Amino acid sequence: LPPALLQPGANDDTKTLDIWRNDVNRECLLTSVILQSEHSEGLLDALEQRFKNIDSFRVVLSTLEAMIPRPVEEPPPEPPEPDAPKEKKPAQRIAREELYHDVVESARLSRVFILTVILSTIVAAIAVLRDDVAVLIGAMVIVPLLGPNVCLSLATTLGDGDLAKQSLKTNGVGVAIALSLSVLIGLIFPVDIAVDAIQGRTNVGIGDIGLALAAGVAGALAFTQGVPATLVGVMVAVALLPPVVVIGILLATGDFQGAYGAFLLVSVNVICVNLAGVGTFLAQGIAPTNWWEARRAKTSTRFAILFWSILLVGLIIAITLGAD
Repeated sequence: LPPALLQPGANDDTKTLDIWRNDVNRECLLTSVILQSEHSEGLLDALEQRFKNIDSFRVVLSTLEAMIPRPVEEPPPEPPEPDAPKEKKPAQRIAREELYHDVVESARLSRVFILTVILSTIVAAIAVLRDDVAVLIGAMVIVPLLGPNVCLSLATTLGDGDLAKQSLKTNGVGVAIALSLSVLIGLIFPVDIAVDAIQGRTNVGIGDIGLALAAGVAGALAFTQGVPATLVGVMVAVALLPPVVVIGILLATGDFQGAYGAFLLVSVNVICVNLAGVGTFLAQGIAPTNWWEARRAKTSTRFAILFWSILLVGLIIAITLGAD
């Protein structure tokens, strides 16, 4: 690798803490680099632009838990001259490639995903029928439907049509399985539609929109920071699967008015999570590397924001009219 590209402490977006090289064989050189996560994206972009045409070129990104000796903190930069251009601050997040991998993995349509949907639907249905809040929270935590919606937001931000199709497919399959299974459960077991677990998901207010937007931002931020543990609270706040289960159970009992209310809650959560996700990814500086991809991403992002905003306004009108 060129020394100018990887220089410890260099004053650019690829600031490194340490570098060492090992000769694998006559044709391959292994270069290990340690740097802060906020600088990794600049380095990855520079490496890709320089070596993307080399077949043997690979980058393996991993998390470093600790380092001895501890890295020395950089002194605060001196104030720039009045006429000097402002230095671009690195984004306080993980690299785009790492975020892409994490989000795509959470939205992959697999047997594990399908099994998780089935199991979480059963747990949520039992909790609803029993009116058991503790069990219902457990169903919220294991629900897998948040990942595909965050993945759709990322696909929109990057202008990745294939990823958007995969996200929609995974989300559609998950919702279809949960809805079908909950209808079957509602036909088999006795249902008391007056319990709080059901009634609480058939009445939607403006406060639910604010809650879903705030939780959607928190969920997207959790992905960009690489801290999935934060997602537990987000899953509980904007649980997508329990309202879907309530829809199925109420459809089985013939309570179409209540099912419509639960449908509004699902719609609010889906729209707000996607709208908040796109906005958060944009604010975090998530963008494609190439200019032609950036142009496509800009178009898709504008369309998505307009689309989700129109749907949200329509929902607000429907909720307001329903309250009257």
